[in-house]
Amino acid sequence: MALPITDPRIYSDFAGLDQLKRGARANDPEALRAVARQFESLFARMMIQSMRDAVGKDPIFGSDQEQMYQGMFDDQLSVDLTRGRGLGLADMLIRQLQRTGASSTSGAAAAAADTSAAGPAADAPAAGRGSAASATAPHGSAPVGSAQHGASTGTRAAFIRSIWSHAVDAARELGVSPRSLAAQAALETDWGREVPHDASGGSSHNLFGIKAGSNWKGPSVSSDTQEYSGGTARATTAAFRAYGSPAQSFADYVALLRGEPRYAAALGTGENVEAFASALQQAGYATDPDYARKVSAVAASLAALQPSSTEPLKLADARPINVTTRTL
Repeated sequence: MALPITDPRIYSDFAGLDQLKRGARANDPEALRAVARQFESLFARMMIQSMRDAVGKDPIFGSDQEQMYQGMFDDQLSVDLTRGRGLGLADMLIRQLQRTGASSTSGAAAAAADTSAAGPAADAPAAGRGSAASATAPHGSAPVGSAQHGASTGTRAAFIRSIWSHAVDAARELGVSPRSLAAQAALETDWGREVPHDASGGSSHNLFGIKAGSNWKGPSVSSDTQEYSGGTARATTAAFRAYGSPAQSFADYVALLRGEPRYAAALGTGENVEAFASALQQAGYATDPDYARKVSAVAASLAALQPSSTEPLKLADARPINVTTRTL
């Protein structure tokens, strides 16, 4: 039976987009409308970009940071503009595909799903579950769960708040940004909603999808996961390392990156999240061809989170961390 098709509510809902691609390849009738809406969103993003280019960059007050946040806003705007009745392009596309027959519909849907995942309307968390490493790799696999909708802003903020102090400590040891580690953990676990569990429901606290290989002597749990082969995700089951706490998960992750020479290029990348994520992908941490892009997009989205606590979440900042108060 085909899985229900997720309707991504935000441009960075990668889990929804991966599920959409699977539905399109399986010729799920629901995928036709969902893919058409994604194509319409991509078209809207292209129009917005054309208008931005016509106006041009502010020669006085413009900056790279402004361009980055403006791009994030435009990505989300393109998704919002095509909700409901949208622009009408999706309905036209559906009617055209329905007239071409079931076989051509399946091919067009799969191609459009791949385009939407690679285009501006896609990047973002979201969401893990599509960031799996190969079956022979010891880590980098994200669990597959049953969540059908992207995590809410509150859920995302709560997850980041719960791991932020660990991310700060681990980032200091690796010479990278805490945003890099928080974003990777968010992607691998779908913002904490898809952490591998044991048979009794106990959490493994495995935040980075590290598998339990032959050299692992600690406890482990078996969980469903996705493995990419030739750019296509396939469902499988793998053993993941289990920890007593999130702090132990971060500590093991630090030991992994510092202990394997192939990850040397990822160390010391500072605030450059893109360099960190690219180095991990090139070293084989994950087989998802979009892994680096997804990590970078999730990291960019962290700045938009507004925790409900009275103490604001500290993200990118050039000031040193106070070792006594553990704040910036």
